Amino acid sequence: MHNKGLRYCVVMAVVILPLFMLNLLVGSVRIPAGEVVRLLMGHVDSNPSWQFIVLESRLPQALTALLSGGALAVSGLMLQTAFRNPLAGPDVFGINSGAGLGVALVMLAMGGSLTAGSVTLTGYVAILLAAFAGAMLVTAVIFGFSSMIRNNVMLLIIGLMIGYLANSAISLLNFFATEEGVRSYMVWGMGNFSSVSMAQMPLFASVTLAGLAAGILLVKPLNAMLLGTQYAENLGFNIKRFRSLLLVVTGLLTAVVTAFCGPIAFIGLAVPHMARLLLRTDNHQLLLPGTILCGMAVALLCNVICSLPGRAGIIPLNAVTPLIGAPVIIYVIVQRK
Repeated sequence: MHNKGLRYCVVMAVVILPLFMLNLLVGSVRIPAGEVVRLLMGHVDSNPSWQFIVLESRLPQALTALLSGGALAVSGLMLQTAFRNPLAGPDVFGINSGAGLGVALVMLAMGGSLTAGSVTLTGYVAILLAAFAGAMLVTAVIFGFSSMIRNNVMLLIIGLMIGYLANSAISLLNFFATEEGVRSYMVWGMGNFSSVSMAQMPLFASVTLAGLAAGILLVKPLNAMLLGTQYAENLGFNIKRFRSLLLVVTGLLTAVVTAFCGPIAFIGLAVPHMARLLLRTDNHQLLLPGTILCGMAVALLCNVICSLPGRAGIIPLNAVTPLIGAPVIIYVIVQRK
């Protein structure tokens, strides 16, 4: 097992590094690979415009894709394990829609700011808090229903309905919002990894890495949950506390990515299955870090595809992720019959 995990990590590193470099090379402006490497090594005597494009645009975009892919993939894996449902994921269960509704309330109904007493928050801090609140609310509702409904298919349908309710509220907010607000929200809703600047990267990276670290600490209870709630309780795990922690971690990871990058579909749903197919194990000691690496690779690949048109523009991220994710889900459904 140890050797298999080590081989997988080496292979994924070999895949991720070239994809990361491609993210720095592909775009509307052609920059020689040698100049990109020089800029990354700290040589700032190159073309000033190249320096800005690589260090202030493409590098934070690649780092955002790397972190977002891992965060969404882990969220999907934890939800699939907790609900024992292969079709669970932040987008399917409406968690993305809940985060999107929180952002819509701030952007469309509150003019981009949150006010509580004498404290007023604006910009990405307000959007992040709103997305976190929306994601947490939907996840809490789903967990509430999971204690009453044992049928996983019914639970999945409830998640879809909650997503529809959130999307309906978003549509109403769009209808009554200003033209500028609608345009801003529409662009945000298409999804992209270019919204995190180098100045915002420390906040984004610290929150995401904290969520990933918390997810790794939940490996043992996740493994116990594979054999059922009763088995996990017999092993001494506090299921209520575990579900609360899972709620916080999943909500945090989904919220931070959704707030900065928009509601990204399919990565959280499809990547855990891709990692399972590659590793051929359900042991979360291997599967969870393997899912993080696979999510990073898939997100970097999607970002490269989005940038391929070059001068013709950038393809919306949510137009690319289904091309990779949907065939994987169809394959899993057919295999499980």
